[in-house]
Amino acid sequence: MTRAAVLGKPIEHSLSPVLHRAAYAAMGLDGWSYDAYECDETGLWGFLESLDEEWAGLSLTMPLKRTALKLVDSVSQLAVEVGGANTIVVRDGRRHGENTDVHGMVAALAEAGLGAPGSALVLGGGATAASALAALAELGLTKAGLAVRNPDRAAESVAVGKRFGLDLRIGSLDRLPDLLTADLVISTLPGIAADPFAGQIAASGAALFDVVYAPWPTTCASAVEGAGGTVVGGFAMLLHQAARQVELMTGRDDVPVEAMRAAGEAELTRRITEPPAPIAPRF
Repeated sequence: MTRAAVLGKPIEHSLSPVLHRAAYAAMGLDGWSYDAYECDETGLWGFLESLDEEWAGLSLTMPLKRTALKLVDSVSQLAVEVGGANTIVVRDGRRHGENTDVHGMVAALAEAGLGAPGSALVLGGGATAASALAALAELGLTKAGLAVRNPDRAAESVAVGKRFGLDLRIGSLDRLPDLLTADLVISTLPGIAADPFAGQIAASGAALFDVVYAPWPTTCASAVEGAGGTVVGGFAMLLHQAARQVELMTGRDDVPVEAMRAAGEAELTRRITEPPAPIAPRF
């Protein structure tokens, strides 16, 4: 048995098990399993210490990406520069940290015909925003905008931009229209946090990459689509970063992206159409 899993908190709605299991099935990896475990920063070290020779790797979601950098035996330069590892590959008893979020973003944008934006604005200043800045640099940009709630607390994002050679224009989300002069807006804001800005983004004429994948479409995505703009959803990013994780953990380059896509889309549809399971009463 070869094991892999996704860790994070909360984790119950993660789509990663569906994507990875679909890949294993299409690749004929009958002895592979992929599960989900709830784990926060304080529990990550203990989980890593419990890994044995059965383990091939871990996917990490929030809030573990930055913490993981301090707990692995080695780490890729990209993960160091981004400031977060969303993947741990286990080989010969050693744990190696990687970042596949950047690849996921680049691949998602390229797939949508947005692989060469002339200018871009990133909303948010967390770990996903850092990956977005790295992705923009990989796509050839040397300048970008960054809109955050408190520009005085954007030092870490500015540092990431500098490491990737980006000249960042920092502004406040409260004054977003002043920054909406870009061809592409990448929203890394969680949940419904971007909803108040939907009309402003749609009116700007920019394409939108919204990293949220559920519920979909987001208010922002609907507004931009309604205005005739191009929209890329978070599922595309999740799909491509997961495909790179499968490649890293299995050591194979024949990762079945389309089989993973079909499984993920089917699961998202099921979650929308099927009512939630009833909650048992507590006495």
